[in-house]
Amino acid sequence: MNRQKFLKTAGVAGAGLLLAQQVKASVNGEGSKTGVHPFDLGIASYTFRTLSLDDTIAAVKKLGITKLAVKSMHLPLDASPEELQATAKKIRDAGLDLYGAGVIYMKTEQEVNNAFEYAKHAGIKMIVGVPNHEFLPLVDKKVKEYDIKLAIHNHGPGDDVYKSPTNAYELIKTLDKRIGLCIDIGHVVRIKEDPAALALKYKDRLFDCHLKDENKAEADGTPVEIGRGVIDIPAFLKVMVKIGFKGNLSLEYEKDGKDPIPGTAESIGYVRGILKMI
Repeated sequence: MNRQKFLKTAGVAGAGLLLAQQVKASVNGEGSKTGVHPFDLGIASYTFRTLSLDDTIAAVKKLGITKLAVKSMHLPLDASPEELQATAKKIRDAGLDLYGAGVIYMKTEQEVNNAFEYAKHAGIKMIVGVPNHEFLPLVDKKVKEYDIKLAIHNHGPGDDVYKSPTNAYELIKTLDKRIGLCIDIGHVVRIKEDPAALALKYKDRLFDCHLKDENKAEADGTPVEIGRGVIDIPAFLKVMVKIGFKGNLSLEYEKDGKDPIPGTAESIGYVRGILKMI
């Protein structure tokens, strides 16, 4: 039965969950033809932006994911150090690796300082952020002081700060190597660039990726379940294996904000299926 008939028969929710269960090959290499993949699949918690933290933890665990990059609705930026520590502990006690936080915008010096304090108190070793260009020297100082990485996130059309990973790379290539990139492949495609080519080109500073798919490679493209859109996901994953990427490929599912779990499960199942065949 082909994929289209299967989805029509089982329904999106059932298909996604069944794919996630059937294609059990994890990114750690279970069932892989080529051995162990050096990276992991993760979730950007913005995916579950309408869910509580408890429901988000439950959903991530049900999907068989252990890596979580948290957004401020689940770990508030203005929380006290004690609150940050307690919430981070709750996430880790649930068996999840709270590996990153973001996207965090840094439009002032104070916001740069706050971001690194926030990550420190939560025990997070990587910030996915958007620092204004004039604060990159301060960011360079902070990554050395805190030993916390900063992965700059591109936002595609309409973003005057970091439209493309190329914009970021050119600004950071001489800075501390703890400053790198979080390539959002959806936004890359919306400016008609190739995420696989960019990952290969900037592999030395690639820390993180936001996985998603888009209905068209245009500025007004909108998110869809991975595998239903125009992004060549197999080509991208093959490049990540080729370069020996050791970070996380984190799904950021932006469709169906009020009911994200079915589409998230379908997307994760599709990615796992591709990885099994690489």
